[in-house]
Amino acid sequence: MPAIVGAVNVNSIGNSGIFHIGDVFQMSPVSSAKTFAGSGSFNTGDYVSVSNTNSQTNTYDQDINDQPVALNM
Repeated sequence: MPAIVGAVNVNSIGNSGIFHIGDVFQMSPVSSAKTFAGSGSFNTGDYVSVSNTNSQTNTYDQDINDQPVALNM
């Protein structure tokens, strides 16, 4: 059944958000991100002790696309 919508005010839409008015069967937003972190960066818990004397994070990436999201349905 078609929808009848009045005035709509959109303030903002997030990076992987979808705004749609009307009938729709399926919507699936897709996003990808690359995160660089050194050793001991994602430790969680109580009383974590990390000793990283000479820690370096290599952020050089020679390829152009890692995970393209174009036409990823």
